[in-house]
Amino acid sequence: MKIVLQKVKKASVSVDEKIVGTIGKGYCLLVGVHKSSTKEDAKYLAKKIAEARLFEDENEKLNLGLKDVGGSILSVSQFTLYADTKKGKRPSFTNAATAEKAKELYEVFNGYLREEGIDVETGIFQTMMEVNIVNDGPVTIIYEKLSAGN
Repeated sequence: MKIVLQKVKKASVSVDEKIVGTIGKGYCLLVGVHKSSTKEDAKYLAKKIAEARLFEDENEKLNLGLKDVGGSILSVSQFTLYADTKKGKRPSFTNAATAEKAKELYEVFNGYLREEGIDVETGIFQTMMEVNIVNDGPVTIIYEKLSAGN
């Protein structure tokens, strides 16, 4: 799995011009599922993100976590994170999981975040979405976990 985390002041996701998920301070996550991703990968990444210290303390050091600041997560599925652009002009998506597997692991990942005590809003899987964010910092971190052999 690959996750692009952006620390945000606020974020929302809309489908057909209707907001389906919105948060204030927190993280907007773009979540890609690799064809070899597992539930263990999802759990590992959920824990890493839940415990990440990406908010400034009183000394302006990135020392506070999401729970410390009362933040939330907006999680948006994005299979294009596993685009292969090495050949040609059009990316290949053969490394992305099938829609069925990706949906399952995306939901499992969000469930693990909720088990960590985090409020999670989502987009709607396999739809065209418009994501609006106000990046804070900007702080953008890429997390990735692949099962052995990849």
